[in-house]
Amino acid sequence: MTDSIRTLIMGGAQGYMIELTRYLAAAGGVTLVLWLGARWTESRRIQLRTPDFADWQHEVINSLITMVTFAASTMLTIALARMGIIHVSMAAPPIWLAGVEFVAVVIAHDAYFYWMHRALHLKALFRRAHMTHHMSRTPTPWAAYSFAPIEAAFEAAFLPLFLLIVPFHALVVLAFLLHQIIRNVIGHSGHELAWSGFTRSRWTGWLTTTTHHDLHHSEGRHNFGLYFTWWDRMMGTEHPRYHEKFEAIVTDRPALTPSSG
Repeated sequence: MTDSIRTLIMGGAQGYMIELTRYLAAAGGVTLVLWLGARWTESRRIQLRTPDFADWQHEVINSLITMVTFAASTMLTIALARMGIIHVSMAAPPIWLAGVEFVAVVIAHDAYFYWMHRALHLKALFRRAHMTHHMSRTPTPWAAYSFAPIEAAFEAAFLPLFLLIVPFHALVVLAFLLHQIIRNVIGHSGHELAWSGFTRSRWTGWLTTTTHHDLHHSEGRHNFGLYFTWWDRMMGTEHPRYHEKFEAIVTDRPALTPSSG
């Protein structure tokens, strides 16, 4: 085995372990919080149906497979950086610049995700690329990476494409990746932890909630955004009863009766 092949294999293994660690920490952390706070969070469960073991198994297995693609994307990004094709600085940026870079990459990712997501719902792509994710009609935190290989490739393509255009700092890339997985896991948690009035406030209404994405999983025709509600509102794809359904969940109510199937 040549040194280059050995280095490639080791780099791929390290990339996979990084993705696995992020996934386990985020999904496991949110699951633990929901379990420890069940006395309060159970009344915030969005759907009457509760996921069963088969649901969790499907989500975890597909996520483990997806991380192979994500690790390959990480290796590609590192290789492009070493070749000088993309520019990622290892230096610590000034706080103001780190803030600008972080906001820029999050807004860019949200736009990329919205239009990619809309494309995945086209008839020509849905069954091949997106149905795997929608098998989680009642999603759990472990659904965050439950993708078919085609969708995983689309998801993974954003960061290297973005870095081809914009010079960046490695610390900001790390912050973005942490933000991405945390928001993704919360969006699939199945429990709404935001407060009444959140979706209509000028200060918070532009942020997506768990209810926002959960409605996409349960009904599939609306709410394609990831972090922000901007694109859904501009393009007329926000669920017409989103605010009503959100308020029904966050208003004091008795815990839902667990059911499965």
